[in-house]
Amino acid sequence: MSIENFINPLNTDWTTWTITVVCAFCVGVSKSGLKGMAMFVIPLLAHLYGGKASVGILLPFLLMGDLMAVRFYYKSGKIKLIIKLLPWAFIGIIIAVFVGKNINDAQFKQTMGIAILICLALLLYNELKSKRNVSDSKFFSSSLGVMGGFATMIGNAAGPIFNLYLLSMRLPKETYIGTGAWFYLILNSSKIPLHIISWQTINWQTIHLNLLLFPVLVSGAFVGKKIVSYIPEKPYRYLIFTIILLSAILLFIK
Repeated sequence: MSIENFINPLNTDWTTWTITVVCAFCVGVSKSGLKGMAMFVIPLLAHLYGGKASVGILLPFLLMGDLMAVRFYYKSGKIKLIIKLLPWAFIGIIIAVFVGKNINDAQFKQTMGIAILICLALLLYNELKSKRNVSDSKFFSSSLGVMGGFATMIGNAAGPIFNLYLLSMRLPKETYIGTGAWFYLILNSSKIPLHIISWQTINWQTIHLNLLLFPVLVSGAFVGKKIVSYIPEKPYRYLIFTIILLSAILLFIK
């Protein structure tokens, strides 16, 4: 294997490779506490690699980020808070597997965009109706679980949905981050076999790329952990809403 093939296992142009490096860094930053930073990674990779293929490239990065987040916040996580959501999320994942196998790439990207817009609408709803704890409603929490499972499989885009569930509990910041870290680690781990066997979007070349850029992701995780406490809460939340909206719009642009 030549040095060029080792550094660039998918044989992309170097502009695509450089943007992928930036995406890996942003995933690390997002997973260590700056929630939402990874949302704009979704349309970027979808435009570079195609909708379905990009999901297979992004998922191992997210899983690596989950491991870093659990490493930082494992003592703060409360797994019991998300146990009742997991069965519904797995149902959503299975639905998404069948949908993803039967649509073309353009439809796949549009489905990703719709999933993100639904996530954004739910987040804004919770922002305006901030007194409601959606985890207290079995119907609402189960609906969020199915939608979140679908969104996480179809485009790794379930963050806003599950963040809504956790935010509604009014958890302390570190408990919120730690609980989410455990939840995403469980879900993302469960999706790996489906991507390899059913969609065939993860292979040796994509895993090679993920491992090659792992140090970049780790550096992003440490940067995110360092600066998370310095960002004012309210401006940051509205910045994230804007990023999520732009991410969805980009997926509808050819």
